[in-house]
Amino acid sequence: MLMQTSLRHVLSLVIMGILTAAAAPAPHPTPAQPIPMIRIVAVVNGEPITNEDVASRARLFALATGLSVAPDSLDRLKPQITRQLVDERLRMQEVKRLKIVIPDKEIAAAVNEIEQRNGMKPGGLRNKLQSDGVSFSTLVDQIRTQLGWGQVLRQHLGEKLAITDAEISARQQLEAAQVGKAQYRVGEIFIPVEDRSNTADAQRFAETVIAELRKGAPFPVVAAQFSQSQTALQGGDLGWIEPNQLDPQVAQVVAEMPPGAISNPLNVPGGFDIVTLVAKRQIGQDPATVVSMRQVFLPFTSALDPQAPTPAQVQLFDKAKNISASVHSCDQMEQVAKDDKSPRPADPGEVRLESVNPPAFRDMLSKLPLQTASKPLVAPDGIAVMIVCSREQKNMAQLSPKDIKEQLLAQRIDLLSRQLQQDLRSQARIDMRGSGTA
Repeated sequence: MLMQTSLRHVLSLVIMGILTAAAAPAPHPTPAQPIPMIRIVAVVNGEPITNEDVASRARLFALATGLSVAPDSLDRLKPQITRQLVDERLRMQEVKRLKIVIPDKEIAAAVNEIEQRNGMKPGGLRNKLQSDGVSFSTLVDQIRTQLGWGQVLRQHLGEKLAITDAEISARQQLEAAQVGKAQYRVGEIFIPVEDRSNTADAQRFAETVIAELRKGAPFPVVAAQFSQSQTALQGGDLGWIEPNQLDPQVAQVVAEMPPGAISNPLNVPGGFDIVTLVAKRQIGQDPATVVSMRQVFLPFTSALDPQAPTPAQVQLFDKAKNISASVHSCDQMEQVAKDDKSPRPADPGEVRLESVNPPAFRDMLSKLPLQTASKPLVAPDGIAVMIVCSREQKNMAQLSPKDIKEQLLAQRIDLLSRQLQQDLRSQARIDMRGSGTA
């Protein structure tokens, strides 16, 4: 269940990046080029990877970041993308060896859920990708491999998937003994170096990724695309972590960097880490206002021009006003969202008020009386009506047993993933024939 939730999360990150890209500046114009000849750039246990596979993944990266990524930057990414595709091919071969089948309907359901959450019509995601020169199979293959690899790890872990009460108790005692000490919320992108001869390529790849991150590429989207750690399924999020849980070099850099900064490539066992500091706090001390809410979202079928809304958009606004006037409880709002088949979840989960942006939205959530629907909130893609169910003070630094269990399990899964990937590589027949540049 944890891995399925993580996959939906990483899909949301990638799709949000793709949808954001629709409003971003157009990519650097390039002269018309002849269609490149398809050639093999690597063979993995007899299975080929082509230059077009590499180019399509590179285009997916450019689209998902929402940035105008220069062609020369994409070319610098391709050697490492090739190695990443080799690792994914090894993972998929292990999936097949264990006779794990990922049904097409499971992938279709995941894509359909993401389309609904983003107000896209069925098939909209495929059309968006193809219109930007990205093969839909590129994303499907990535999804299939992630789902299959998660099942591989579950099979290998077996009974070790169970976190004992004693382990949870030991972590609670450790937390209690460190109250007041520094704790960090860290994001990571792990780039493996499977052979010392590839160290320079991996470092150049890391530096290219860092340059795009510092230009504004969303860290979670880039991590979801390129990190070879299992934390990629959470957009690279390590969660709240103590310095002694990090590599010493990473811990030193994190302790000195301001929130939002992006590190240089950090040489760690097995490869390079790129880290960002999301936030920091003291263990056991993190007061916050937590808000739970319900919502209805009414999507527009075309982008809104505030100066000239279409008749359908005016009609939708009137419907939103009626919802605002008639809904007087969270249960009612949830039912309206269900009846209207709202493309966004009726319950977006608990939200830390201090982290809500923009400030005007944060101010509205802080002042809206409980069980009172908001006025219609108009955005370019649709109209939302929200209701606040509860607003309470919590100490966010107090980890629940469930939080600790998920953290321990994630660490165990990530360690196994890295070890198993190394084993697969050491046993494989891999013939690298080129950089992947088209």
